[in-house]
Formats: sequence, C-alpha cells, structure tokens
Amino acid sequence: MTTYISLIVLLVLAVIYIIAMWKVFEKANIAGWKSIIPAYNQYNVFKLCWNTTYFWIWLVAIIASSVLSNIDNTVALVIALIAVIVASVISIIQSHKLSKAFGYGIIMTLVLIFFNFIGALILGFGSAKYQGPQE
Repeated sequence: MTTYISLIVLLVLAVIYIIAMWKVFEKANIAGWKSIIPAYNQYNVFKLCWNTTYFWIWLVAIIASSVLSNIDNTVALVIALIAVIVASVISIIQSHKLSKAFGYGIIMTLVLIFFNFIGALILGFGSAKYQGPQE
C-alpha cells in the first residue's frame, strides 16, 4: 500500500514539475512542449540562459562518466570522476545563468541547485519576466 502511495505522490510531483517547466519555457518564448522531451529540454534551457556549446560539453561529460564508471580500471574511474565534476560545475553555472535570465540572484541560484522543483515553480508561476541571457 505504501509503495502505491509513494508512486502516486511521485507521479503528481512529476506532473507539477512538467507544468512548471512548461510555463518557464513559455515565459522565454519557447514552445512549452519542448520542456517534456528528455535531453532536448536541457538543450533549450541552455539556449534560453547561456550557450548551447556548454550543453554539448555537459552531455559528453554525463555520457563519458556513465560509460567510464562501468569500466574496472583506475584510469577510467579517475576520468569518470573528472567528467562528473565537469558536468556538475556546468550544471551549477547553468543554474546561476537561468536565475539571472529571470532577474534573480544568488538565492534563486541556490534554490535551483538544491530545490530544483521549487525553483521551477517560482520561475514558472512567479511574477518574474524572462530577460534573456545575462553576463
């Protein structure tokens, strides 16, 4: 019974997150449906707040870390760790850029990093207007 309740709660939270990201995309004049396609949604987030070149670096780092972490070799594991660090740093910078693109500062950056679900709700349903990529 508890498993079903957990599954329902997770499903409801996922739907709410999708709706929030749909609203974020619409505020940025990107079709909302683009927020529901895995990987393509991240490409569009990078596009609306930063540079898509960093999306490709982030994607390669994610894939490399995933592949290399399954190899039983110390060098491969070290490279996988470096790739995870690179992807994490890019994700943190991207969160800051997204925060600035909507006129927020470091507090929203921290919310997006640690409580992404809440950050998406604030960006999507809050009063902030999309201002475009910021320096």
